[in-house]
Amino acid sequence: MLPKAENEAEVRACLTLLSGRAHRVLTGVAVISPQGRLAARLVESRVRFKRLSPSDADSYVRSGEGLGKAGGYAIQGRAGAFVVTLQGSYSGVVGLPLYEVGCLLAGQGFRLP
Repeated sequence: MLPKAENEAEVRACLTLLSGRAHRVLTGVAVISPQGRLAARLVESRVRFKRLSPSDADSYVRSGEGLGKAGGYAIQGRAGAFVVTLQGSYSGVVGLPLYEVGCLLAGQGFRLP
């Protein structure tokens, strides 16, 4: 498991581990209806990074974008350019799997737009 990167050294360490490799992002979501019914889902996505050059990593670390981010990167920002393939939920990698949340809400009887 990769940490939420709290400093530049942790961002760099995460990028080093992710460079040229695929990793899984797991996001859990639960919805409780007003009647107390619980529905939950675990969403798994696979992300593959390109092999990062030293200048790729240096530039990203200097940007500060990876600070406070799980795995030391934000796919919705500059790190999106590192992604070779994504299988699964893009919004789940960002942080909230919107399609799955919509399905859980619909299953609980909520009307969606």
